[in-house]
Amino acid sequence: MHPAEIASLLESLPPAKREIVWGFIDPEIEGDVLVELNEQVRNDLIGGMDAEELIAATEDMEVDDLADVIGDLPEAVNQQVLRSLDAQDRERLKAVLGYEQDSAGGLMNMDTVSVRPDVTLEVVLRYLRMRGELPPRTDRLFVVNRDDRYLGALDVTRLLTDDPDHSVAEVMDSSIAGISAASPAAQVATLFENRDLVSAAVVAGDGKLIGRITVDDVVDVIREQADHSVKSLANLQDDEDLFSAIVPSTRRRGIWLGVNLLTAFLASGVVAIFENTIDRVVALAVLMPIVASMGGIAGTQTVTLIVRGLALGQVSWANTRWLLMKEATVAALNGLVWAAVVGVYTYSIYREWKLAGIIFAAMMINLLAAAVVGVSVPLVLRKLRVDPALASGVILTTFTDCIGFAALLGLGAIFLV
Repeated sequence: MHPAEIASLLESLPPAKREIVWGFIDPEIEGDVLVELNEQVRNDLIGGMDAEELIAATEDMEVDDLADVIGDLPEAVNQQVLRSLDAQDRERLKAVLGYEQDSAGGLMNMDTVSVRPDVTLEVVLRYLRMRGELPPRTDRLFVVNRDDRYLGALDVTRLLTDDPDHSVAEVMDSSIAGISAASPAAQVATLFENRDLVSAAVVAGDGKLIGRITVDDVVDVIREQADHSVKSLANLQDDEDLFSAIVPSTRRRGIWLGVNLLTAFLASGVVAIFENTIDRVVALAVLMPIVASMGGIAGTQTVTLIVRGLALGQVSWANTRWLLMKEATVAALNGLVWAAVVGVYTYSIYREWKLAGIIFAAMMINLLAAAVVGVSVPLVLRKLRVDPALASGVILTTFTDCIGFAALLGLGAIFLV
């Protein structure tokens, strides 16, 4: 099996069976498997390995993969791994670790092939033959000047098919810009997707070529983003292990359950304000869940679209006004239809037009509020540097519950009591 397939198998097993299967894995590919595992499972397996086994597992890792794993190793093993590297790889590892893990610098591999613009293609071909091999997934060579400043890219297909007497400057593509090492990983993934890239140059602030990113690293980023989006909607951590121990899982999930309980107390407090109204008009208590549920669902739809738009770079403060008007209009149209349905249902049960009108108005108010909250909350959280995917749902539920209850019971207090 491929190391990634083995990693997927390990993540699909309970801890006891996971340890048994780990014992069958060829020591020569243990490092490749560790790189593919999620952080929690990797930490569990590393905790059961001795120092010699860990050093052997990291021996043949590429620098960018080693950078992902080395932070999870025990300190003593860390030092031994660093001492086992040659001077060049040690400097490369230090450079990669100098960048944030979720940035272009943290993703890059420093094993690149660069050429000068003033040499001919024949000279480049002779150089590659002397070199003997190319780094994996090399689809282009990077063109730099004498100061190692990035100028453009030379596709391997052009190198093989063009006139060998042409210079690199004549056939290189100078329109392919280098990616800044500080660029967020999400932005790198979008760039690869939009331009169908297989590899891209990474440049420092002064324009010097310092590494490259390949599509296999970007695929990992895309998968992590998808996992993050799904788990954040349920307030789960990115590295949540499906088969993790009961106590840690209980502790991690319990924190957000506590936060949700606090918001439930807040909604309950709003209901308590109108306790006398509910005592006099019991039908309001029966209708409350309908108003809250419809607002919550409508708001969740809006939040999901806005959070996705933020992740793809499609939503910003510049187009917020248009989005707000659009979502409010959608909410109003849906509100007219479904609030009318609920109003007719209420009249058919209780035979009272005032009650039907109140729930109609309460649903309209809550759906419009859900649209406003659904658009604005993710943007405000992004401005405050809080993950919108993680916190928007809790805030949205609080608002829609409180506004829905207040609208229904407040109107009931005014017109029915």
